[in-house]
Formats: sequence, C-alpha cells, structure tokens
Amino acid sequence: MKLSTIKIYASVLICSVAIAGSSFTSNASNLSQLLPAAGFALTMGEGKEAKEVKKAAEEKAAKRQSSQSDSSKSSDGSSTVSLTDKLTSKASDSKDNESQTAEAKEASSGFILDNLKSNKEFSPVYDEDGNAIDEDDKKSEDGSSEDGDSEEIDRSELSEEELAKLEREEKKEEEAKKEEEEFSKLVIAKVNDYVNIRDGAGEDNEIVGKLYDKSVGEFIEEEDGWYKIKSGSVTGYVKSEYCVTGDDAIKLAKKVGTRVAVVNTTTLKVREDASLDSAVLGLVPIEEELSVVEETDEWVKVDIEEGYGYVHYDYVILRTDFVEAESIEEEKARLAKEEAAKKAAAAAAKKAQEKISSNKKTDSSSKKSNSSSGTFVSSGGGVGSEVVNYAMQFVGNPYVYGGSSLTNGTDCSGFVMSVYKNFGVNLPHSSTADRSQGYDVGGLSNAKAGDLVCYSGHVGIYAGNGKIVHASNARTGIIVSDANYRNVLAVRRIF
Repeated sequence: MKLSTIKIYASVLICSVAIAGSSFTSNASNLSQLLPAAGFALTMGEGKEAKEVKKAAEEKAAKRQSSQSDSSKSSDGSSTVSLTDKLTSKASDSKDNESQTAEAKEASSGFILDNLKSNKEFSPVYDEDGNAIDEDDKKSEDGSSEDGDSEEIDRSELSEEELAKLEREEKKEEEAKKEEEEFSKLVIAKVNDYVNIRDGAGEDNEIVGKLYDKSVGEFIEEEDGWYKIKSGSVTGYVKSEYCVTGDDAIKLAKKVGTRVAVVNTTTLKVREDASLDSAVLGLVPIEEELSVVEETDEWVKVDIEEGYGYVHYDYVILRTDFVEAESIEEEKARLAKEEAAKKAAAAAAKKAQEKISSNKKTDSSSKKSNSSSGTFVSSGGGVGSEVVNYAMQFVGNPYVYGGSSLTNGTDCSGFVMSVYKNFGVNLPHSSTADRSQGYDVGGLSNAKAGDLVCYSGHVGIYAGNGKIVHASNARTGIIVSDANYRNVLAVRRIF
C-alpha cells in the first residue's frame, strides 16, 4: 500500500475525532487546520492552499473574539454582564456549537470528497468490502492494468541508448506481428514437384501456371476444395489437398522461407560474438545479401566466408524470400532465355578459345597452375577448363577486402571478376550480383569447370572434381577448397 493511501486513512481518522469532540466549533475553514497535519496538500475554493484558508480563519476568529470582549465591558471598563446574561449566552453558545458542528461535518465531508475526486493522488478505489485498493496493486506483474492496457513508459526519462533499444524492440515486435499475419494468409505447396494452377475451381479448367513444391501464393478464397490464390503474376485455383494455409502455413513458412539480411552500410563489420567489443571476423560491402542463421534482440547471426558471425540489427534490412508461382508464359520465356544464354555462352567460349590460341598461353598456364596449387589441373577441355587453369596460377596470393588484383590482393568477387575479364567477360564486383549472371545449372551436381559457385556473401569458381578455387579470406588468401564446404545457394554457368 502506498504512502498516499495511509495519509487518506490518517486524515479521515483525525477529522472524525475532531468532529466528534464537544469542543469542535469551527466550520469547513477550521477543518483545513487539521488536514496539513495529516499530510494533505489540497486546495480549496479558487485555488487557495489550505494554509491560506487556515490563516483567514484565524484572523476571523480573532476579530470575533475582540468584538465579544468589547461588548462585554461597560463604559468604565468593568464587566456588566449579569448571571441571566451569562446563562443566556451559554445556551446560545451551545446552540451555536451544535450548529457549527453540524456545518463542520457537512463541510468536512464535502471538502474531503470534493478534493479526493479532484486530486488523482488521493482518489482511492474500493473493493466489495469497502477497503481501499492501491492503484499499483491493480497492476499485474507484467506492468499492465486489469483492463489489459500496458503501462506507458516515460520516454523523456530514458537515455539515448535505452530509447534506441526500446524503439528497436517495438519495431521488431511490430514486424513479427505483421509477418505472422502475412504468413497466415499464405498458401504453400506440399508436393513432390509442382501443383497446377487453373483458371477455375476444377480439373477441367485450363492450366495457367505452376506452383512448385515449397512455393507460396496469397490466399484469396476457398471454393469446393480449391484455393484461389495470387502468386507472382499468376491468379488461379490450386487443389487444397496439395497445399496448406492458416496456422499450418505460419509454421511451414518459417521453414521454407529464406531469411536474408541485406547490408545497408558501406562496409559492415561482422563480429565473432554479439558485442561491439568483439573482434571483427570479416567485412561485407553494402547491398550484399547474407543468409540469416539466428536473430536476437539487437544482433543477427549471419553466414559469411570466415564462418558464422554477428552483425548489428541497425545495419541490415531483414526480409523473408519465398519462391512464387510461374505462369505458363513465364515458363516459356525462361526456357527461351536459358537457351539464349547457352548460345551466348557457347559464342563467348568460342571467342575466348580463339584468344587463348592466339596468345599461345594454354600450356604455360596449365604448368604454372599445377605447380602453384599442388593439387591438379582441370581436365575435360573447353573454355571452362581454361578459366580454371588460369585461375589456379594465382593460388597462394593474398586476399584483400575490396581488391581485384590477382597478384597484389583481391576479394572473392574481385577474383572471379578479374579471372573472367581475361576471357573477355565482364562480371560485377559483387557476390550477390554474381548469382544472376549466366544461367542456372540446377545445383552443384550439374556443375562444370568454370561455373560460378555462389554462397552467402561469397563466390568461387568450380574447378572440377568437387573443388572450387577462390579468394577465401585474409588468413588463407586464394586457395582450393571442397565445393560443398558451405551451403551452396546457386551455380551459374558463364561459358
């Protein structure tokens, strides 16, 4: 129970004792003399403090006493009051006392109630038995009141660090709530390959697209065992038995969705632990997309070439990626694009081969790469093998963040860019952008020498025999590694 409640009880008790006494002859103004002693700091009338009312009452009482004293004296200064006058005066005083007592009771009651109602600090809440309940006692352990409202935080009293943390937590809570609401409206395919999307709720309707396994669409409505969805550019119906939605979609979405952290600062420091005091594990440039391993209140655990590390929540933009449906027209366009990319790759390979032959560097590159790597020379022929042979001669050279020099230092995408530049191909200096170069070959099992093998925040060149050659990190420099040493996100063919 708070001190304010105790003060209320004490004041009421004092007032009750004073009112009950036979000597209590004051009105509501006199009552104000007692209240300060009980700890009240109330106002009466038009904003007057209790001490001011008390002072006015004392002055009024002094004047009345002086007047009575003057009227009781004769002209010569002696008293002329008779016994009858005394008795009459006493009776009158008794009536006055009774009247004043009644007035005081009424005034004190009204005074207390009015002030308790107008002053929140002294406004008690009572239970069914008439006992006062402290306002703080009404609040639950989690800081919310009985009506479910959360206790408001005074932000003006928070430090900059505390305010930033609070705002970050509120943002994350809002995002999580919004994300879960969005997930509940998804329709996710659970099939071996794909489920057809039709233009009507029935198998006799025309196929307008395909929703591949673990791909998602937005739920619109249900009709006779069919879900109407919108996915990508496709709107149509899928058979409900091959999909999930609602609560089941929320659970599955978190498994099939790819959580990505996009770097929003020029150079992001990835730390070994979730602390600004922790050592820097690696550096990542702006707009790189990193696979998210785990999320905490302030930190995001990500996958980079140097291993798992932590980045601060403020320096990345988080999103969840899903595979969407493909319309029949889009499927045709994709297949045509892939065919064109293959023809372009063949043409580029032919041109590169002519350049290699004209420069007569094939044999020397192969010998040099073999002696440098101490492993093998890529076989199988073609420009892809020549790309590998050229890249292998730089094994052992240093890694430099942001660099692109094959001899003085380069990072992973700079290494790939510089190697391919030697064959007349311009690639971006970005491991994320490399994921969209050339055409997809369908995974590591279909990789050939010279293909780009893409990881979270990293890229290398497939060297054949399950190996890649890549500019790994500052500790190792340019090395040869197993291609599956990390989770592969894509394999793209340039030649």
